[in-house]
Amino acid sequence: MSNFKQSLSLTTLALIAASGSATAKEFTEEMVVTASRSERPLSTIANTVTVINEQELIKQMGVTSDMSTILGNLIPSFAPSRQKMTNSGESLRGRKPLYLVDGVPQSNPLRDGGRDAHTIDPLMLERVEVIHGANAIHGLGASGGIINLITKRPSDTTEQSIRIESFFQEEDFGESLGYGVNYSASGSWDNFDGLASIGYRESGIGYDANGDIIGFDNAQGDTLDSEMANVFLKLGYNWAEQRLEMTVNHYDISGNNDWVGVDGDIDAGVPTTAEKGNVQGDPVSNEVTLFSFSYSNEEFFGHKLRAHAFTQEFAATYGGSTAATFQDPAIGASVFDQSQNNSEKQGIKITLIKDEVAGLPVNLVYGMDIFTDTTYQKLITTGRYWVPKTEYENYAPFLQVEYVGVQDLTLTAGVRQENSELAVGDFTTLASYNGGQFVKGGNPEFDDTLFNVGATYKITDNWRLFGNASEGFSMADVGRVLRGINTANQSVETFLDLEPIITDNTEIGAEYTNRNFQVQLSYYQSDSDFGQRLEANADGIYTVKREKTEISGIEFRSTWFASEVDTLNLRVARQEGEYDSDADGKVDTDMAGANIGPNRINLSWDREWTDKLNSRLQLSHVQDRNFKNSSGQTTTKFKGYTTIDTNIDYAASFGTISLGVQNLSNEDYFTYYSQTTGSDARNFKGIGRSVSVSFAKQF
Repeated sequence: MSNFKQSLSLTTLALIAASGSATAKEFTEEMVVTASRSERPLSTIANTVTVINEQELIKQMGVTSDMSTILGNLIPSFAPSRQKMTNSGESLRGRKPLYLVDGVPQSNPLRDGGRDAHTIDPLMLERVEVIHGANAIHGLGASGGIINLITKRPSDTTEQSIRIESFFQEEDFGESLGYGVNYSASGSWDNFDGLASIGYRESGIGYDANGDIIGFDNAQGDTLDSEMANVFLKLGYNWAEQRLEMTVNHYDISGNNDWVGVDGDIDAGVPTTAEKGNVQGDPVSNEVTLFSFSYSNEEFFGHKLRAHAFTQEFAATYGGSTAATFQDPAIGASVFDQSQNNSEKQGIKITLIKDEVAGLPVNLVYGMDIFTDTTYQKLITTGRYWVPKTEYENYAPFLQVEYVGVQDLTLTAGVRQENSELAVGDFTTLASYNGGQFVKGGNPEFDDTLFNVGATYKITDNWRLFGNASEGFSMADVGRVLRGINTANQSVETFLDLEPIITDNTEIGAEYTNRNFQVQLSYYQSDSDFGQRLEANADGIYTVKREKTEISGIEFRSTWFASEVDTLNLRVARQEGEYDSDADGKVDTDMAGANIGPNRINLSWDREWTDKLNSRLQLSHVQDRNFKNSSGQTTTKFKGYTTIDTNIDYAASFGTISLGVQNLSNEDYFTYYSQTTGSDARNFKGIGRSVSVSFAKQF
């Protein structure tokens, strides 16, 4: 708690420093597209929405390149990053969010391998739009919300840019040293425009606040001692009121297999560390290739037309072991194996937008989504299938209506019809599941009609109220369910745990905005009668529990342009979640850390010292939390911590130089995941003080 008091003192100093200058900055209206599939002013959206612009992204990248950490720094209801390649357990409002890149799904709901946050380099992004809470506007998987990573657009004039970065820690400059480089070229020529970018990053090892090596997650994957490469291309052609655009992105991150995790002792508080050594098997990696084609027409029979076709190939390789799950007497003793999760997605999204229908104050957004996903998980050493090939087909017509006939009031309502089919052939589970169980395949179908309603009302020039009720549609982690069948005579057609998850989300909020100050408070509830909860077995491998779940929480955020050079931000999130442990229809037990995040407070102070020099000081305080069972007994205790980051940018004549420090106060802590869901093999400490230096130039 003393660290938190010290941090609050720093913020108080920031307030005092900012109080003496005249205010000049003002809020401007932002437009968002993710919430309604059409461009709408943020003030007319009935949801809590966070927009992270390119400038904000660059500031965060000056401290860390981890997308999950960036999101957590700006969205306190997002669970703390595991600081690993995996993002399993990183929830938004206590549920799994749907990651998109330009509207293309990156999440893998049929076999959720927890790698959603590592499919594109953040340096390729122009902005991020985050929709808080369950909704179905973009289809399958958004039970916690939507994180849409929107890529950069070509510039109006021909320009090039280069960014060189380096990051290290004081304990061992050589071992911790990492570096990165990014080059891009962009421009417009008559009706054509284009942008090409290539990035590479190599990361060293990490040290905690005590100078000890942070342990490696050789199974789930680690960004320590890894290499990342990203190639991005966007080409466009404009004519009349139309545009055709192609986007290609290839992302590859893999470990170097040079460090082996050394188990700690979670009960004794001994952290997991690592030592040099050769890791058996293929490197842990993520390889993702995206092709996207979009067409827009601003005058299509009185409508605006948006057509989007895409394909994505995803392969995630996990570390190998001789875990009990992989053993098979028919193969031999002490069988070594490792798995690879594969997903191939294709889709078409067609959106039609019609404003002022028949001259009435009614706007329509409607269309059709068609989506296919083929997923399987293979044991690549022995060639066995852990998860059988699972094919998911979905088509979903949708309609959104917006009524603006009453001054200062915007009413929205929508419906989406989900029509889904899951195809699984006959298969046999691994021998470790009671000798291997034959499961009869099938083609279960799921049809659900999902509704949403919302309203936003501008009471005065300064006050706005908003509220919504919406439903989200997602599948249980089908792969985990199917691979874990250990009883005979099961059939895919009748297996109850394959039923989809319908999440009911309600939210109310109020917002106050004047020339230099904005504050928003929202309360939400998220319930599912047949939800999903993850629970680890002795191997640390998760199984899916299907139970009634209820989550509620509040989010508070404020921004104050304290002077013409100072900006202060405060963000707070509190959330509670319970599940029904005894199937009596009533929730009674706290959801664990793998399923819900902690309560958190984020503070930041930005200052423009001169027209060339600016800085940010940001603080994240994660609060203590106890998890209780149905008898009211505490089963898990989480000890909170406070971290402080800072970065300074100087715009010299030859380019911009940035200095960033992560965990400035060198806070010593175990990560949220380690404390709430960890094991001896995954009792990781958070990274100690780390320094980043970068140089960027446009020419």
